[in-house]
Parts: sequence; C-alpha cells; structure tokens
Amino acid sequence: MKHIYIIIFSVLIVACGNQKKEQDQVVDTDTHDSKIHVSKTQFDSEKMQLGELTLQDFNKSVKTTGYIDVPPKNKASVSTFMSGYVKHTPLLIGDEVKKGQKVVTLENPEFVELQQNYLEISEKLNYLKSEFERQQKLLEENITSKKKYLKAESDYKSNLAHHNGLKQKLKMLNINPKNVEQGKITSTINLYAPINGFVTKVNVSNGSFVSASTEVIEIVDTDHIHLELIVYEKDILNIKKGQPIKFKIPEASNELFNADVYLVGTSIDEVNRTIQVHGHLHEEDESKAFIRGMFVEAQIITESSKQMALPVSAIAEIDGHVYALVLNKNEGEYTFEKVEVEVGEKNEMFVQVLNANEFENEKILTNGVFMLLTDSEEGGNH
Repeated sequence: MKHIYIIIFSVLIVACGNQKKEQDQVVDTDTHDSKIHVSKTQFDSEKMQLGELTLQDFNKSVKTTGYIDVPPKNKASVSTFMSGYVKHTPLLIGDEVKKGQKVVTLENPEFVELQQNYLEISEKLNYLKSEFERQQKLLEENITSKKKYLKAESDYKSNLAHHNGLKQKLKMLNINPKNVEQGKITSTINLYAPINGFVTKVNVSNGSFVSASTEVIEIVDTDHIHLELIVYEKDILNIKKGQPIKFKIPEASNELFNADVYLVGTSIDEVNRTIQVHGHLHEEDESKAFIRGMFVEAQIITESSKQMALPVSAIAEIDGHVYALVLNKNEGEYTFEKVEVEVGEKNEMFVQVLNANEFENEKILTNGVFMLLTDSEEGGNH
C-alpha cells in the first residue's frame, strides 16, 4: 500500500507541474471560438501595442534614378586663351571663392611679346592717324592726289584694326592696355573667378604648363541645386510638370527629401530609350549638404489617394489568408478575435483595408500579431 501512495503522490506532482507550464504560455487559444487570450503581464513584457484604422496616403509612382546637379549658369570653367606656366595657385578643392577673386597666376614670355607688339602698333598708329588726317586736308584743297589719300587711309585703318584686336586680346588676358601704353609690361597674367561658388576641380599645380583652352579650375555655385532624373520611355506619358518627387541619397542615409517635376525632356536617348526629367527641390531641402554628382533614388508620384489602412505590423498571413487581431475585451487580460483582412494597396508602412467596416471603432493589435497567430495555429493543431 505504501508504494501505491508514493506513485499516486508522484503523479499528482507531475500533473501540477504541467498545469503550471500551461499557465505560463504567452497565448491561450480557444480553438472553438478562435479567440486568443493574453495576460496583462505578457502583453507588457512582449511590448505589444494597440492601434486603430487610420486614413493614409497611397501613391502610384514611377521609380527612377539620377543625380544632383546645378544649372549651366551655376557652373564655370576657368581657362586661359594663351598657354603659360602656373606661377601661383592658392586654392584647393572645396575652397569658397567670390566673383572676381584671383584664382591662378600664369607666366609666359609670349605675354611680354604681345604687349610689345601692342605698344609698337600704338605708337605707329599715332603717326598713321596724323598722316591720314593731313592727306585728307590736302585732298580737300586739291593739293595731293587721291591715290596718296587712299594709301594713307588704308594704312591707318588696317593698323587701327590690328591695334584694336591686340587691345581686346590684352583685355581677355586681364592685362590693362592703358598700363601697357604707359610702358608697364608684365610677364604674368591673372585668372579670376567668373562666379561665386566652391572649387570642385583643380587641374594644375605650381610650375605646371597650361595650354590654351585647358580647364584650370572648375567652380560650382550650389545655391540652386536640382535633380536630373532618368525616366524610361514606357513611363514618360505619366510624368507631368508639378508632380511631387520623393528622393533619397542611398549611399548617405534613408532620409527622404522632397522635390517637384519642373521640366520634362522632349527628346529620347536612342540607345537607352530614356528621357531626362528636371526636378526642383523644396525650399526646406535646398539648404541640405548635397554635393553635385550625388547619386539619387527617386519616386515621381503620378497619382495619390487616401484610404483606410492598418500598419503592416498589424497583419499576418496564415495559409494564404491575411488576418488582424481585434480586441474583444480587456478585463484583467486581453482577449483578441482573429478577423480576416481584405488587402488592397500597400506601401512600406501601411496596407489598405478593403473591408474597413469590420474594423471601424475597434482596437487592433499592431505589434506582436504574427507571434500570436502562429502560436494559435500551432495550438489549434494539437
């Protein structure tokens, strides 16, 4: 008899232990009424949350890529009309410059020869001018021949053209012709910034040789940056001026910025079958530290509508059906009822609910749904 009591006592201890284990489960499922029960302690420890149906924007958009750029008038290439050796260049990439600021000094003996030629022509021009005026007066008095007058006129005007050409060349080289006329001849010329902006390229160093028309420095004014997007031919008929653009710099962050379509290209790239779309940034985003040439991923929103929706985290797909958990009662514990969701449009954060009337004025579990539904399915299968 003693052994029988020991066995019965052991069975009771095991049974009590199993009962305690069942009470510790996160989910208690009644397979007959499809209700899921969760204690308040379990609700808090699993950081579950309640929410409700809300009105959300659902957009139809064209996905595209492109880059940050500036208008042509905001870009300047500093170059020279005559070759020379770099005597001084104080700037580095990233330096800010003001319009008219000296950026490079070049040196070349040819600059001296040009000024000497100008000075010689200037002196000769004075003589030819006085000779022309003298012959003109003599012709009026019938003292000289017309042939001599025409010769004087031709010499004067041809040299005047040569003089004016050299004068303009000096101005293009930023050499003051008046200084040359006073005998002030220099072997160097200075190149100046044509716009305000930042240095984006420096293609020379002290002592290097620069040939004519070679880009020495590039300057970019970033006060007005914009988007240059590439849209495929199949999508272009959906793009219109004024449509909103959401874009990000994927290599930098996932933060979204705003712009609008400003211009749609009128010609197609015959190789890639694409069209360029020009976008203007919103004022609040223009001050961001964007850099010309940055790669962007963008969505051009072609159509937008507001729909009743739930967060993506509030639904779970089980056996091909989508469900949400609606709060049935909250008396010491949370009781949820599994309700099937008819899904419409989706975006990264929300899903449209087509049978929204079934969820109106209801509290819905928005975090922890998948775990509860999975556990309930497993419990129902036992």
